[in-house]
Amino acid sequence: MNQLFELPASYKKWTIGLIAVGIVALLYGLIALHPFTQPAPGEINDSTHFWAVLMQNSIFWLLITNASMFFICITTLAMGGWQVALRRVPEAISSVVPVLAIINLIVLMTIVWGGHSDIYPWVDKAAVAKDDVLNWKKGFLNPGFFTFWSLLSVCAWGLLGKKLRSISLESDKTGPMDYETGNKWIKTNIKYAAAYTVFFGLTVGSVTPWLWLMSIDAHWYSTMYSWYTFASSFVSGLSLIAIFVIYLKNKGQLEYVTDEHLHDIGKFMFAFSVFWTYLWFSQYMLIWYANIPDETTYFKIRVEGPFRVVFFANLIINFIAPLLILMKRGVKRNWTMVTIMAVVIIFGHWLDFWQMVMPGTLTNSKTLEDNSHLGLFEFGIAAFFIGIIMWRVGVYVTKNSLLMKNHPFLKESMIHHT
Repeated sequence: MNQLFELPASYKKWTIGLIAVGIVALLYGLIALHPFTQPAPGEINDSTHFWAVLMQNSIFWLLITNASMFFICITTLAMGGWQVALRRVPEAISSVVPVLAIINLIVLMTIVWGGHSDIYPWVDKAAVAKDDVLNWKKGFLNPGFFTFWSLLSVCAWGLLGKKLRSISLESDKTGPMDYETGNKWIKTNIKYAAAYTVFFGLTVGSVTPWLWLMSIDAHWYSTMYSWYTFASSFVSGLSLIAIFVIYLKNKGQLEYVTDEHLHDIGKFMFAFSVFWTYLWFSQYMLIWYANIPDETTYFKIRVEGPFRVVFFANLIINFIAPLLILMKRGVKRNWTMVTIMAVVIIFGHWLDFWQMVMPGTLTNSKTLEDNSHLGLFEFGIAAFFIGIIMWRVGVYVTKNSLLMKNHPFLKESMIHHT
């Protein structure tokens, strides 16, 4: 079973092209948006827009690539064998995490330690001292704790992910496993998968979205916010897995991946689109029903302002489209339709993260209408991150076998039927 893969020239051209577009967009932002010009207290300027766009993209693409390792871990803990035939794909995607984590930290640390109170109001000590709400939250909304938790989060994701990938790759060198060897190898996987899952819950499922995203609107909070962020990033991560699985399958790789495996990925995409909507509706409905001013302020600018179209477009793109299209069994087994829906879902949740970040940073803008639209700069920065993902995934799949031929559950995956 020769599972070595050579990247087509077209893949390399697209990768270089997307990164080049991103670099041009970044250079444009550095020249035209004056990112190192600090706005006056309580105001914003073009630099706010620059850093908010970088922040949105660095967080979104980091979280959805990190979701690939979470997918591996939960299926490992469930003793699931069906995903073994395609497991190297989420492994390859998760290998992007360290690269995106470095970019993410550079952006976040520049914002926090650069005193960008236009994005994070709690970095302004004078404003915190005068604000009862911010003063009450300063125990965790402060540069020191923000930096500590951000470093802890990305380092743990990177190190545990690297360990799980190394365990996987070691199986290629050990040769066929007998029962005792296989059992020991599986238990080692479970141990590290459990550690990763617990820490993933403490970060993506809890504290990290509060710090990175919710603290933009520092006077507002929701106990459902982290789960909402997790659902958005996880369904996007599943869609990214689907895209690479289908691409590699079309290139003659992943010979044991069948319609059955695609069907299961499609079911995950469908289920978590519904789960995201459940959280979207629950969070919005409870705040709307209570009508408490401190809570409704978050939704007011999104529902009544220039972001209204994007806010409700999220519901159409991320719920109605997956519900109506992915509900049918045949669609989840159609490689073309799953590809289209995967792209739609990723774009929809990229928009979701955009409306998480931009309204809160532009609240005090005198030109809110001018700064509330998506332009070439936003899409150019997104292209840069997509190119980085394609580059790193391409490196991984060409250096390592795409089939875990010695995995104890390989046969189960080969005969998988749903």
